[in-house]
Amino acid sequence: MATDTAQQSDSNGTDSNGTDRIVHLAVYDTWADWETGHTTAFLAQHGWTVRTVGPTTGTVTTMGGLRIRPDLALADLAPADSALLILAGAGAWDAGDDLAPFAAKAREFLDAGVPVAAICGATAGLAREGLLDGRDHTSAVSFYLAATGYGGGARYRDADAVTDGDLITAGPTEPVAFAREVFARLGVYEGEKLDAWYRLFHDSDPSAYAVLEGEGEGEAA
Repeated sequence: MATDTAQQSDSNGTDSNGTDRIVHLAVYDTWADWETGHTTAFLAQHGWTVRTVGPTTGTVTTMGGLRIRPDLALADLAPADSALLILAGAGAWDAGDDLAPFAAKAREFLDAGVPVAAICGATAGLAREGLLDGRDHTSAVSFYLAATGYGGGARYRDADAVTDGDLITAGPTEPVAFAREVFARLGVYEGEKLDAWYRLFHDSDPSAYAVLEGEGEGEAA
């Protein structure tokens, strides 16, 4: 299964069978540009392929005005072809049901044992889909998710980011913590290097450079 190979993958983005590892980044109109940049940049730097998936293959416009032409349409995405689905926030999550198919796709991924990482407004989409009712999770604030009418309030955690099994969640002000949880889940960084990466990019801690020496993070910064 895809979850097994994801856990066995090395920092070059290959599993034990030498298969290229692919993560899928959902993109849609009003997508929040800042929330996934750390995640995708360092996945790519470590040999992972990041493919964009949209409602269709038509161009979408982000919150920052960038225009993106998705690599594939949501209907063509299968969990077996991915190591992870990343869902960012967007104004559209709270403005109707246009993005509901992405939450339904997240259910497919989780049912197949493939991880899903959701940040900001995407967590509300998962709440409406019922995917947070039985899993620990976080978001912007608890009352934001409570407004969806979901049944998972008792599982809400006041934390920068939360991983519960195959589900990662974070709020809009925590893109670095979000990336940290993704890297941990996929084995991109582990132990002291994972901690050092977080300290460098979240806290601007110069002592982290020595731990990350040879990883190329200093140049990327």
